[in-house]
Amino acid sequence: MKKIGFIGAGNMATAIINGLIAQKGSADFINVYDVNASQLDAMKRLGANVLASGGEVVKNSDIIVLAVKPQNYAEVLDELKAYADESKTFVSIAAGISIGYVQSGLGCECPVMRVMPNTPLLLKKGATALCPSGNMSDDDKQTIYEMFAGSGVCEYLTEDHMNEIIAVNGSSPAFIYLFAKAMADYADSCGIDYDSAMNLVCATLEGSAAMLRESGDSADTLIQKVSSKGGTTIAALDKLREHGFYEAIQDAMDACTKRAEELGR
Repeated sequence: MKKIGFIGAGNMATAIINGLIAQKGSADFINVYDVNASQLDAMKRLGANVLASGGEVVKNSDIIVLAVKPQNYAEVLDELKAYADESKTFVSIAAGISIGYVQSGLGCECPVMRVMPNTPLLLKKGATALCPSGNMSDDDKQTIYEMFAGSGVCEYLTEDHMNEIIAVNGSSPAFIYLFAKAMADYADSCGIDYDSAMNLVCATLEGSAAMLRESGDSADTLIQKVSSKGGTTIAALDKLREHGFYEAIQDAMDACTKRAEELGR
C-alpha cells in the first residue's frame, strides 16, 4: 500500500484522512506533520504516524497532500524542496495554486494533482474537482481519485478551469449557507421557531438537489414546474429578479475566480 503524507492537519486534511481510514480500515499508512501540536495529538488518536517535520513526511511518503493555506505555499514548498524528486507525487488542495507553481517551488518536475474539494467532505458529501499533471502514473491518479471519491463525488477538469471551478464547488457552500440563513431568519422574524424552519430549509435543499439530479428536467423546467401563473412563487421570483439575484450570484462567482488568480501569482 502506498504511504500517503499530509503537510497540515486542519479540517480538510482531517476529513480526507477520516475517509481514507474508513476505506482502508487503519491509519498505519498515513504520515502527518503540522505546526499545531493539538492537531497532531488528534492525528495520533486516529492512529496516523506523526512525524517531526514536513521533510520527514516527504521522505517517508509516496503521495504528499499539501493541506496548507495558499498564503503559506511558497514557504512550505521551499522547506520541502530538498526532499522532493520525481519519485514523489504531490496533491495541492489550495485555491489558486497551479501545478506549475508547485513544481517550480519544489524545484522538480514531480507529478502533481491539483484538487479543489469542499467542506461537506467532512460528512462524506463532498464535491471534488481534480486535475493531474501529464506525467502522473495511472496508479497514482487512481489512488488520489479514490482518496476523494470515498467521501463524495469527483470530476476531472483541465487546469484552465481549476480557478473557475472554485466558485462552483469550493466556495459555494458558503453561498448556500447564506441563502439558508436568510430563509430561516425570515421565518424567525415571522415567529416561526428557527430550528424548525432550518430543518425544513435543509430538507428542501436536499430535495431540490435530488430533483436536479434525478428528475431528468433542466433547472429552467423545474423552476417553471414550481411557478404557477399569478402564484406565490412567481411573486417571489419577480422580487429576486428585481434585486438582480441571478446576476449577483454570477458576479460573486466571478469575484471568487479573480481572487483565486491573485492567490496563485
